[in-house]
Amino acid sequence: MKAVIFDAVGQPLRLDTRPDPTPARDEVVLRVAGCGICGSDLHITEDPAPFGIGPGFVLGHEIAGEVVSTGADVKEFAFGDAVAVVPMRGCGSCDRCLAGDPARCPQMALIGGGYAEYVTVAARQCRVMPPGVALADGALAEPLAVALHAVLRAGMRPGDRVAVLGAGPIGLLVAFWARRLGAARVVMADLHDHQRDRALALGATDFALSGERLAENLADLCDGPPDIVFECVGRRGLLQAAAEAVRLQGKVIGVGLCIGGDEWDPFVALSKEIDLIFSVFFHQRNEFGVALDALAAGPFAPQAIITDRIGLSPVPQVFEGLRRRTTQCKVLIQPELT
Repeated sequence: MKAVIFDAVGQPLRLDTRPDPTPARDEVVLRVAGCGICGSDLHITEDPAPFGIGPGFVLGHEIAGEVVSTGADVKEFAFGDAVAVVPMRGCGSCDRCLAGDPARCPQMALIGGGYAEYVTVAARQCRVMPPGVALADGALAEPLAVALHAVLRAGMRPGDRVAVLGAGPIGLLVAFWARRLGAARVVMADLHDHQRDRALALGATDFALSGERLAENLADLCDGPPDIVFECVGRRGLLQAAAEAVRLQGKVIGVGLCIGGDEWDPFVALSKEIDLIFSVFFHQRNEFGVALDALAAGPFAPQAIITDRIGLSPVPQVFEGLRRRTTQCKVLIQPELT
């Protein structure tokens, strides 16, 4: 099979071949229909050690595909089934896994493998696609579920005023869920305005440019300081900016993946008595299913974050381009494309 390979930090990905996979007893082999390029994939190739990644690794955890082979113990799926994949692989037998929460399993591993024609996953990681949704678009279920988990962690209530820092895929999907679940104001903020129209199409009520007057601009657009600020970038200084922008006794939700530490003054958070909450992954049984269903119905279409669909051959070049700020949002790899 064709696959896109990571070799080392500072080297571009490369297209190569790998043996076609064979499933273990509890696994299925999927023909990959869609795999999203995630911001965390970019982080992994810049600092692979914390993720346990080495040369020869195939990236890609936002996966949807068609079952083409099943292990001997797999009874719930058959050839031709269309599924989306939960990328957290737990042991399958601990209390957390049995409760549908493999992200908190002591043995949890975040899988890769989606930048290829075929991928092997545990059957318990798969969810059947809802009718009426293009199979490749099922790759969006993972980032959709991440965003939903963040909004639920925030304890957002209908009528709340919400600000979202970072108009990347996760930030845009946080805005999608916040508006869908009843926020009165959902204001996106970013360094650039090229995602403004996309943010509004997904449910944001307004858009602000980040800068020295960010807190004041958010307060103006939210009709007062926001009740909740989501930090969806993962860069140094943004938790501080969120704390400065949120209202007294408001909430700051850390969603962005910040590697290498941060610097901030906790006095602002202390003096305003804010709640600082972090959010990662999602609940497989509940939130992932809700995310899948959202691809089929609702006033706003999460598919609006998709800006390009590419085959495997262009992946190395496109991946390098995504390291720089571009007008791209979510690039979906569809191996069947040339």
